[in-house]
Amino acid sequence: MSKRRKGVEMPYKQITQLPDNVKNNLPKHAQEIYKEAFNSAEDQYGEEDRAHRVGWSAVENKYEKNDKGNWVKKDS
Repeated sequence: MSKRRKGVEMPYKQITQLPDNVKNNLPKHAQEIYKEAFNSAEDQYGEEDRAHRVGWSAVENKYEKNDKGNWVKKDS
């Protein structure tokens, strides 16, 4: 079952609606990746927790944390 927090509209229409831990840690492009993956998974599975895991997994395909703990684009 989907557990949606009150006042949070899903799917996310804009990156400004993303959770703080996403907005405050990821570069803009990574936020876009997260948003698209989350929305797709939320639509497909209807499970918020699973959709968040899919969002992070999608980001980790293109980004990684550097030595300072900042998310940076992976070298191709």
